[in-house]
Amino acid sequence: MPEIDSKPGRHRAKGRRRKPRSTRGKALRVVAWSAAGVVVLGGTGLGYVYFKLNGNLKSVDINAALGTDRPDDVDNGSQDILVLGSDSRAGANKKAGGGTDDGSARSDTAMVVHLYKGHKKASVVSIPRDTLIDRPECTDADGAAHPAASQVMFNSAYSTGGAACAVKTVESISGIRMDHYIEVDFSGFQRLIDDLGGVEVTTSKPIDDPDSHLKLGAGTHRLTGQQSLGLVRTRHGVGDGSDLGRIQLQQAFMKALMDQVKQVGVFTNPKKLYDLADTATKTVTTDSDLGSVPELTAFANGLKGLGSNAMHMVTMPVQYDPADANRVLVDKDKSDLVWKALKADRPVPASATEDTATGTADGVVK
Repeated sequence: MPEIDSKPGRHRAKGRRRKPRSTRGKALRVVAWSAAGVVVLGGTGLGYVYFKLNGNLKSVDINAALGTDRPDDVDNGSQDILVLGSDSRAGANKKAGGGTDDGSARSDTAMVVHLYKGHKKASVVSIPRDTLIDRPECTDADGAAHPAASQVMFNSAYSTGGAACAVKTVESISGIRMDHYIEVDFSGFQRLIDDLGGVEVTTSKPIDDPDSHLKLGAGTHRLTGQQSLGLVRTRHGVGDGSDLGRIQLQQAFMKALMDQVKQVGVFTNPKKLYDLADTATKTVTTDSDLGSVPELTAFANGLKGLGSNAMHMVTMPVQYDPADANRVLVDKDKSDLVWKALKADRPVPASATEDTATGTADGVVK
C-alpha cells in the first residue's frame, strides 16, 4: 500500500488540486465504555481483572508538561476532550496502516468533544490535519522544549512534541482548556471494531478506493475492523477526494459506532465487555487523570445518557489556502463563533459553518 500520509510542512501544488492525505476516525465512547466493563464483571476474579486492565493503560501527564500557561478552567459543568489518532507504523500498526515505519508519528484525526452540562448532549469539532496554524512553544512529556513555529500544518504539533504539544496547540487555537486527552492508533481502532462485532453502515454510493483497500457497493454493510479502518481512511473512493470530505465520512461512522454499542448489549454481556475493555486499555493513551480503571470508569459512566442523535458534529471553519492547494487556513471569524459557543456551553450556531470550505462526501455514509 502506498504511504498515506505526507510529511508535515508546506508544499506548493501546480495545476489540478491534489487532495490531502488520509485520516482515521476515533471511538471515544467505545473506548471509555469498554474500560468501564470491569465494574460489572464481579465475582472473585474482579481483583485480577482490575490489575490486568489497570496495567494495560498508558497515560501522559499533560498538566505537568503544560504547567500554568493554559486557558482558564471554566467550571460550568461541561467537559472538553481532545481525541487524537496517531499514525505510527510501529509494530502491529505497520500491517494495519500500510507504509513504512520511519520512527515518527503524526495526528491525522483530531476531534474536540464538548460534553454539555449534564452530559446528555455533545458537540464534536473536527480539526483538519492540513490546517496551517501558528504552533505555540511547547514542552513534551519528557521535558524537552520545542520553539514556536509559524504557518505549519496542524498535525506537526503531535510529531514535534507529542500529546502535550498537540493539547497546547488545540488550546491555543480554541482558547478552551482541554479537560482530558484520549489517543488511539491504527491497530487499536481495528481491534475495537472486531471485538464489538463490526459496525453496520449504509452507503448511498459505491466506494472503491485502492489506497485504503476498500470496495463497497451502495447498500447496507456490516464492516469488519479492517473495512472500518479503510472507510475512515478513504479519500479517493468517494466525493471530491478531499480531507474535508473524509472528515464527513468519519463523523458519520462515529455515529454508527455509537449506535452499535447500544444495540449489541455490551453491558449485559460480560465476555464481550471484558474483551472490549482489554482491547481498549491496551490500545489507548489517556491523560493521567484518566490513567487508571476507576477514573476511566467514572468518566464512562457519565456518558451513558449520550446517544448519537444528541451529538452535533461540525468541522472547524476553514478556507482553502490560495497559495497552496493542499492546505487550508483557519477562518478566524467563524471559528471564533464555534469556540466561544462551546466555552459558554452553548450550541454551535449554524452561521459558524456557512460559506466555509467543505468536502462533498456528506450523506454517502448513513
